[in-house]
Amino acid sequence: MKTTFRRISIATASVLALATTAAPAWSQTKEQYFPLQSYRVGPYAAGGTGFFGGFIDYLQLVNQRDGGVNGVKFTWSECETEYVVEKGVECYERLKKGLNGAPSAATNPLSVGIAYATLERSTADKLPLITINHGRTDSTDGRVFPYAFPLQLNPYSEVSAIVNYIGGKSGGLDKLKGKKIVTLYHGSPYGKETIPVLDILSKKYGFQLTHIEVPHPGNEQQSQWLAIRKEKPDWVILRGWGVMNPVALKNAQKVGFPADHVIGNIWSNSEDDAAPAGDAAKGYISITTHPSGTEFPVLKDIKKVVVDAGKGNLADPKRFGNVYYNLGVVNGILNVEAIRVAQAKYGKRPLSGEEVRWGFENIAIDDARLRELGATGLVQKLKLSCSDHEGGGAVRFQQWDGSKWKLVSDWVQADRALLRPIIEESSTKYAKEKGLTVRDCTKETVALAK
Repeated sequence: MKTTFRRISIATASVLALATTAAPAWSQTKEQYFPLQSYRVGPYAAGGTGFFGGFIDYLQLVNQRDGGVNGVKFTWSECETEYVVEKGVECYERLKKGLNGAPSAATNPLSVGIAYATLERSTADKLPLITINHGRTDSTDGRVFPYAFPLQLNPYSEVSAIVNYIGGKSGGLDKLKGKKIVTLYHGSPYGKETIPVLDILSKKYGFQLTHIEVPHPGNEQQSQWLAIRKEKPDWVILRGWGVMNPVALKNAQKVGFPADHVIGNIWSNSEDDAAPAGDAAKGYISITTHPSGTEFPVLKDIKKVVVDAGKGNLADPKRFGNVYYNLGVVNGILNVEAIRVAQAKYGKRPLSGEEVRWGFENIAIDDARLRELGATGLVQKLKLSCSDHEGGGAVRFQQWDGSKWKLVSDWVQADRALLRPIIEESSTKYAKEKGLTVRDCTKETVALAK
């Protein structure tokens, strides 16, 4: 059976799920399935089309160039969520059991709301839930959340790194005392996620902090920016998403707030966020875990093997190599790497979700592996474990020059030593509320060593 790519409705997915239930054994296929809860319409379509385009193109590259991983090719199907939680849950239930005998590897909804809503389901189903650069922060603690993976950067690490950067720009973290910082955040669980830790950082370093909410989807912000003008902050941290970001930059210009003192978070960092704001975006700074660009060997391979062959997933080829697309490629690299690691333990065959989970927990990407992947400079070094499902916690800062992003910093690390006790306090509380047994990772490490 050849590798397939199709978008399917919820009704069609239901039929596929029933058919999959009847599949007698994985041995009938040499494929690994990715259920894609994607979104290609609505106010957040730019993120969805870019991310899932890059993810799918990387899977296509591995299939075409390498014949899959150890002979196991990848197959996938999409279920349109429109970034709506209820639709995301329906899509999860329809797709979770695999496709035509190919078992599901992991879910990658790229939505905090959908991730929250499917967390307990994916745990019960023993199916990894991948929330690259987002998700609930306490899911970093794999002892409590064995199937959730906020890869690379959780929300607390994100804002910690931003505060560290602002401290560096101010002459040191001790110079933050008395500074004024406003957080302009998306009115959703995602946007509200970092309020508690920012309050902790404010008390620790003595800066004045104001939280200002922007209701979904974010195309009305006049009152918020009038409040910012009255507040006269030194910096604004923009925790936006979709249409909220260019609207924020345009309103900043209207009230006279300098773009180079607005720092966008990981979901306010794409070309699609800056370019629509025109001149108002020039000088704007944001964080990134991965730069845009097409000069990386893995991107060159995708261009040659997939895009030039007319198989690229992007509707607009001009978006090839942009921030959202490259994030999808990075996500593809990490998902495939988890399967490769797990195959080394469980065999060169399609894997269960539980086996793929082990692969994610044992990812260890160093400089040598990055070179082999053709991803040096695109992906940060990453080492996960039973207790650490984030593995990175570092970002770089980039600045919009009016037409493209330019990196303006080396890697800036979050204060993970400060954050870990906060994460464990939250995860332990969750475990008690749910009656969960906290895993003893030392026992798993000893078992692995044997």
